[in-house]
Amino acid sequence: MDDVAKDAERGSADRKRINLALQGGGAHGAFAWGVLDRLLEDEGIEIEGVSATSAGSVNAVVLADGLAKGGRAGARAALESFWRQISTAGELWPLRPTPWERALGDESLRYNPAYLGFDMLTRLLSPYQLNPINHHPLRAILEGHVDFAALRAGCPVRLFLGATNVRTGKVKIFDSSEVSVDAVLASTCLPFLFQAVEIDGEAYWDGGYMGNPAIFPLIYECDSRDVVIVHINPIERPEVPFTAAEIINRINEISFNSSLMREMRAIAFVTKLIDGGHLQGTNLKRMLIHSIEGEDVMRGLGVASKLNPAWEFLQRLFELGRARTDDWLARHRAQLGVESTVDVRAKYL
Repeated sequence: MDDVAKDAERGSADRKRINLALQGGGAHGAFAWGVLDRLLEDEGIEIEGVSATSAGSVNAVVLADGLAKGGRAGARAALESFWRQISTAGELWPLRPTPWERALGDESLRYNPAYLGFDMLTRLLSPYQLNPINHHPLRAILEGHVDFAALRAGCPVRLFLGATNVRTGKVKIFDSSEVSVDAVLASTCLPFLFQAVEIDGEAYWDGGYMGNPAIFPLIYECDSRDVVIVHINPIERPEVPFTAAEIINRINEISFNSSLMREMRAIAFVTKLIDGGHLQGTNLKRMLIHSIEGEDVMRGLGVASKLNPAWEFLQRLFELGRARTDDWLARHRAQLGVESTVDVRAKYL
């Protein structure tokens, strides 16, 4: 074997193949953008599958389209272009923070009278009354960035986008062959803001209610045992909420984390059986769970900041995601393919 072939073989052996689980969280999805940017920068990391919900689904399809069109560099450029356009579009949003409000910090929108009035309005009127023409500003941006037909024909990663079936209450997973702008909008459909998205006669809301994100597609459909969960919603908060806004925010966090916690309990149970030798001869595999998060920072961000399109805010979350991923790679790269880097019982059970 010549030196070139040896180097190619060695490079392939050194490459770590992982699956990603991307949570949703509105503008906080810029943290996941930073995570993806740092992973794409690393030639030693290969992404096999992505299970995602809400803002995570948006990141996932932009990532896949960028990879298909221009490889790693194309994906990084596509993600930056997308988030820049989100920020630019946000400048036309009537609830955007003013310069004075931005000086108050990440929670600036919380004190915006227009935001407070809009928040109250969404609790009195449904999106069918507030938005009868069913305009969704994200549709045009997605259609301008992603070639969905090309992704359905040949996607460079395995996509699994989660939505919640309004009628049945069950999770719906749109895979690579079903990915469309409507599937992404279904995955991001917050029922207080947007009308349910109809696909093939079924109505869908945000996937976070039933899987934020769903882990089971990565277990059943992907070869890699490594699942890297990119956390957006804090699992723990040391303080008990007192204000109405804080209580609602905490209820949303618990609700949107509940399905993930249940799946982690099942994974922990199966792992215990495998380690105990009780499942010999089965095709069940021992999953390796990892986590990249900025929970210490995210705890300080309330629900209002999920609607903050200011570029400096998005850029801060992006840089935080990159930094946390850089640290995670430095500490845990060697453990990929070998063992979990998260104590599942301590973190999720």
